[in-house]
Amino acid sequence: MSALPAEQIQVESCTLNVQKKLDLPQKPVILLHGASFSAQTWDELSTLDTLTRAGYPVLAADMPGFGQSPPCTLPKPDILRSLITKYDLKQPVLIGPSRGGRYCLEFFFTSPELVGGLVLVGAVGIEENKDRLKDIHVPCCLIWGGEDTISPPHYAKMLHKELPASTLHIIAGAGHPCYLDQPQTWHRELLQFLNHHFS
Repeated sequence: MSALPAEQIQVESCTLNVQKKLDLPQKPVILLHGASFSAQTWDELSTLDTLTRAGYPVLAADMPGFGQSPPCTLPKPDILRSLITKYDLKQPVLIGPSRGGRYCLEFFFTSPELVGGLVLVGAVGIEENKDRLKDIHVPCCLIWGGEDTISPPHYAKMLHKELPASTLHIIAGAGHPCYLDQPQTWHRELLQFLNHHFS
């Protein structure tokens, strides 16, 4: 456990619950979450601890209406843009599982200059964005569960084919939240990607 304290911050008209440690030397990382999870998931899984031990500044946020963040109507790309500018994060790597992956893609298409890399984990929203995928030229890491029935692995293969700078790892036997099913594999692949491109 990272034991990063949760705190409430104001982002434009939204109050967000976040866990963060930003005074570290490596590339900053923003962690989003899927529809059934929250920022606390990354703490309980030791992902925050794994990243901070490796020197990566982290910010995990509950999106509005999830976890400890109250509902808010501000569009998701505006929330991410405001988080990045509020803390002056230099082209952070965005990590998005499931619905969080959709938010990461949509944010890239609105503000590509603010994004240093993408880690998409069983992301949804691939089909509706497929015509724009070739526009993503930042390093991308695709991690999928081999038994994912929510966003089946053929979407991961579509992404890998369309994204010019992507790596793909399908975790055999893992379901949609593959990072929960096999956290050691998840952390190994995540750090390998970050260290290769941003260390």
